Amino acid sequence: MSELVTRTVAQEQHEQKIERRDAIERVARLTVVAAAVAALAVLVVAAVDPPDKYSLISPSGIAFSDFRGYEDWAVVSSARQDQILKVIVANPTMIAAFKSGVPGNGQPFPDGSMIAKLQWKQKKSTEAQFDVDVPDVFTQAFVMEKDSKRFPNTGGWGYAVFNYDAPSDKFSADAKSFSDCGNACHTVVKAKDYIFHPYEKR
Repeated sequence: MSELVTRTVAQEQHEQKIERRDAIERVARLTVVAAAVAALAVLVVAAVDPPDKYSLISPSGIAFSDFRGYEDWAVVSSARQDQILKVIVANPTMIAAFKSGVPGNGQPFPDGSMIAKLQWKQKKSTEAQFDVDVPDVFTQAFVMEKDSKRFPNTGGWGYAVFNYDAPSDKFSADAKSFSDCGNACHTVVKAKDYIFHPYEKR
């Protein structure tokens, strides 16, 4: 009788071990499946959503993220060239310098100054009761940042171009845009610390 009881207890213990092992294996399989689903979700999101524009870096190493928030910067001026409408904006550091008299007072813009020329294709308004051109499709952000240590050979200014493709809704760093890409044009206004547009009266 005792032998039977002993075998029954041993059998129960063996069955319990099997059940625990099966339970651990089920949890492990579920963990693997959950991880695979999570990884797939990340891949799907990455495939659907375009890369963050602020992850872009120009060929010369100027990061678009340096200009984070440019969408809300104060307007300096505007311009029009052929079929392109341009709005020039600057960060608070540069706006403060403008308001203090730079560059008209002979002082340069301080390091940390940033300015962006935002460009749109233009079109005729179909709503206005007079002939007026309005922005159509955004095309490009031409940016400049002042850092005397990084850009000593170009008056302290670094330049970069980030293009926008409307059909794909993606930005890209211009492959031909180096840190001195705009310096050749801007040397004609060296006396104004390489900046064409003044802070317009408003």
